[in-house]
Amino acid sequence: MELPNIKILDEKEKVLHQVSKEVEFPLPDEDKKNIKDMLKYLRMSQIEEYSNKYNLRPGMGLSYVQIGVLKRLFVICDEYEEGKFKDYIVINPKIISESEEMIYVGEGEGCLSINREVEGIVPRHARITVEAYDENGEKYTIRVREEIAVAFQHEIDHLNGILFTDKIDAKNPYKGKNGAREI
Repeated sequence: MELPNIKILDEKEKVLHQVSKEVEFPLPDEDKKNIKDMLKYLRMSQIEEYSNKYNLRPGMGLSYVQIGVLKRLFVICDEYEEGKFKDYIVINPKIISESEEMIYVGEGEGCLSINREVEGIVPRHARITVEAYDENGEKYTIRVREEIAVAFQHEIDHLNGILFTDKIDAKNPYKGKNGAREI
């Protein structure tokens, strides 16, 4: 399998702090190709053979802004079982409900645009319901939980020009830990 030709921007790129614009349908062919390439990249990054061969950090989600395009679109590739993946294509997402229960990733969140160790946690909702569109412009509603809910919230932040590191309190990197459950 050949690695798709996508360039993921580093956190120092100012475009990552800009708010992405709504996507209009029908999607241009270039956007459809980029969606496929982004999902292929994520899948390959999670398969050890390819992550070693191409020196990839494993990633689960990727927002369009991370490849330099300010459109409200992200993809998530979840390996839910060894060698089995579920792809999410999420366009123009809106969170319509969220749980009161908060969770955080124990070892800390990661991001393909942040190429350094980051100490701290980001409390997030344990469950969210999102309204979005697929690549064909079909509206759908999805309820996600746990790791997938964290990934959705992380990527929606990207669309709003926010990196997870922006949410970590430098003076108290584990702020909110007591009010949240570790996953």
